[in-house]
Amino acid sequence: MKKTFITLLSIGILFSCKKQEKADVIVINANAYTVNSNFDKAESFAIKDGKFIAVGSNKEIQNKYATLKTIDAKNKAVYPGFIDAHCHFYGLGLQQQKVDLTGTKSYDEVLNKLVAFQKEKNTSFITGRGWDQNDWEVKEFPTKEKLDKLFPKIPVAVRRIDGHAMLVNQAAIDLAGITLESKVDGGEFIKKDEKLTGVLIDNAMNFIKVPKPSKREQIQALKDAQKICFDLGLTTVDDAGLDKQVIELVDSLQQTGDLKMRMYAMISNNKENLDYYLNKGVIKTDRLNVRSVKVYSDGALGSRGATLKDEYSDKKGHFGALVNSYDDLQSLAKRIADSEYQMNTHAIGDSANYVMLKTYDEVLKNKKDRRWRIEHAQIVDLNDFHHFKNVLPSIQPTHATSDMYWAEDRVGHERIKGAYAYNNLLKQYGKVALGTDFPIENVSPLYTYYAATIRKDLKGYPEKGFQMQNALSRKDALKGMTIWNAYANFEEDEKGSIEVGKLADFIILENDIMTVEGSKIPNTKVVATYVNGEKVN
Repeated sequence: MKKTFITLLSIGILFSCKKQEKADVIVINANAYTVNSNFDKAESFAIKDGKFIAVGSNKEIQNKYATLKTIDAKNKAVYPGFIDAHCHFYGLGLQQQKVDLTGTKSYDEVLNKLVAFQKEKNTSFITGRGWDQNDWEVKEFPTKEKLDKLFPKIPVAVRRIDGHAMLVNQAAIDLAGITLESKVDGGEFIKKDEKLTGVLIDNAMNFIKVPKPSKREQIQALKDAQKICFDLGLTTVDDAGLDKQVIELVDSLQQTGDLKMRMYAMISNNKENLDYYLNKGVIKTDRLNVRSVKVYSDGALGSRGATLKDEYSDKKGHFGALVNSYDDLQSLAKRIADSEYQMNTHAIGDSANYVMLKTYDEVLKNKKDRRWRIEHAQIVDLNDFHHFKNVLPSIQPTHATSDMYWAEDRVGHERIKGAYAYNNLLKQYGKVALGTDFPIENVSPLYTYYAATIRKDLKGYPEKGFQMQNALSRKDALKGMTIWNAYANFEEDEKGSIEVGKLADFIILENDIMTVEGSKIPNTKVVATYVNGEKVN
C-alpha cells in the first residue's frame, strides 16, 4: 500500500510538472505597476528569452510556470524600466574624465577646483562643465583675468551647466584665433570695456577646438555612464545628439555585450550625419534605435541665449538669438519630413517655440504619426499652446526646480505663466515625454518624478510648490517616464510597460513612489534594475 501511494504521488508530480511551462525567471510578491492601458497592478510575472510571457497573481504564475530562478520582490514596488527621453549619456561618461564644476557657489570655488584637477591630472588642455553664475552671490558672468594668472600657458575651456556658454582663458583664445574683431552668427563673444571677457555664447563656442577623446576614453565613457544609469533605474536613454562614429561604437559595444543599456540615438545636425542616416533610413536593433535628428533653434535661458518675442526683463534690448537661421531651420525641417526620421528640436524661448511649432505645422501637412518633438518647450506664449496639439512636448521637470529662483527675473511676471507649464502641455497633446537633460541636471529619474509631481527642490522649497497648477499627477508622471517615452521613441509595442510580449526591463524600488510621502521620493533607493530579465546593477 505504501509503495502504491509513493508511485501515485510520483506520477502526480510528474504529471504536474509536465503541465507547467518553462520560464527563465519568475518574479513573485511584487507590488507591480504594469502601466498597461488599464494601469493594472500585478503580484507576479514570468520571463523567457528576455521578454514577459505572463503577468498575474502569485498563484496563477507559479501554477503555470516552472523555473530555476525565482525573484522574491518582498512586496516592494516594481515598475517598468525607466526611460529618459532627453539626456546626454555619452556626455555624462566623458564628464567623468573632466573637472566637475556642478554645484560651485562662487567663481573662486570654480578656480580652486580647476587648480586641484590640474594638480592631479596634469592635462595639456583643461576641460570641464557645470558652473552656473546664477548660483553665485554675484550673479554675473565671470571674466578670465584670474584664469589667465593661474593658467598662463595651458588652455582652459569649461562649459556652463547648460552647455550653452563657455569660459575660456587667453591661451585658449589665442589657440582658437579669436580676436576682438571676430564675429559669429547665432552666438556671441561677451565683451567688457572693449575687451574679451573669455565668455562665449552658443555658436561662438565652436571656435574652441578641444582635443577629441581617444577610442579607449570613449569606450570608458560609455561604460561609466551605463553604470551610473543602471544604478539609478534607467534601462533606456535617449541621447540628444550623437555623431556617426559614436553611434557605431555604441552599436559595436552592444553587439559584444559590453554595453547593455538600450539607446534611442538622436543624430547631431551636421552634413555628414544627415547625408548618411537620412539616406540609409531607420537603424533598429534590440538595443539601438536611430531614427531622429537633434536640432537647436536657440540657446538657454540661463545664459540669455533663449530667443524671446520681447526683450529680456533683466536685460533691455536683448532678445536672444536663433542658433540656426530661420531659412536653415525651414529647409532642414522639409528635408527631414521627406525622410523616415523624427525631428527633435531644442526650443527654450517663446519665440523659438513659436517658430518651430509653425514650421512643424507647415512641413507635416498630410503626414501622419510622425511624433515630432519639441525638446524643453520651456517658455511658451499662452497664445501658442494650442500648436502642441500635434507636437509631442519632451520636457525636463528638474529644469523647473533649478531655474525657479531666477527665471521670472529673465522673463517677467506675465511670461512666467507659460513657463515650465507641463500640465498645460499635457492637456494639448495628451502625452508628455519626461527626461533630465543630464549631465546638465542630476541623472536620477526619481528627481525627475519628484520635480514633476511635487514641484520642489531637494531642500523642500518652495513650501507650497512652484506653480503647482502645472504639476503632473503621479500616474501621469510615471507614464511620462515609461510608456509615453516608449511612444516618443516609436517603441511602445516593445517596452514601457510590464505586458506579455514586451522586453523584460523592470526595476524594484525601496518605496512606492505612487503612494509614499512626497519628501521621500528623491531619496528612494533603487533595489535592482533588470534588462531582458537580467540584473544589471
